[in-house]
Amino acid sequence: MSRRWLLWLIGANLLAAAALVFVFPHLMVSPGALVSGHASLATDCFACHAPGRGAVSERCVACHALPDIGLRTTRGLAISQKPIKASFHQDLIEQDCMACHSDHLGPKLTQRSRKPFSHGLLRAAVRERCESCHRVPVDNLHRQVRGGCLQCHSQEAWKPATFEHDKLFLLDRDHDTTCETCHKGSDYSRYTCYGCHEHQPAKIRAEHLEEGIRDVENCVECHRSADDEPEGRGRNGERD
Repeated sequence: MSRRWLLWLIGANLLAAAALVFVFPHLMVSPGALVSGHASLATDCFACHAPGRGAVSERCVACHALPDIGLRTTRGLAISQKPIKASFHQDLIEQDCMACHSDHLGPKLTQRSRKPFSHGLLRAAVRERCESCHRVPVDNLHRQVRGGCLQCHSQEAWKPATFEHDKLFLLDRDHDTTCETCHKGSDYSRYTCYGCHEHQPAKIRAEHLEEGIRDVENCVECHRSADDEPEGRGRNGERD
């Protein structure tokens, strides 16, 4: 086959492929089926995509009016079930829908309709008010906790918590008590052992001075559990 015919064949294939993209775009270039709410747009790519730019937020808010997101559907019907705070989308610092959403489901092995959410997209005024979007835990531990979630958790991942009590002090035997006993004012960055009748500052200081221990402020430096013997740190004001 001559070079001329080869170039003609390649050009014809390219033209055919280009024509198919415009005639059957949902089959030629679509990364997968749309979510059920947008199924009616399966053959109308330009409802969401701008030529040469891909999906753009301006076309999202043309149907999903920002004040109505989380409150009403695009047809004006009230949303009865609200998994997140109604004004969540109104609290974002910018209208960048694609930062979280991808309406194409994609292959089943990698199927995900939403991208990981970044709390950095929220306005600073609401960024640390976790309960404004998230349901407050009601287990025995969290029922007595007061104060911000960020004292123990991070915004990158809820689990694991950034603080593990057992690594610093095991709540066993006589120390299986409420948080407020040791953490006054719901400030979990500080603690005191003087919340119990047996722990009086003057008595504790006198007993430790008899053993040559001067550091009596940070009790968990030596005492990690009610069942264990002191580890010896803090003696003479020094730490191991």
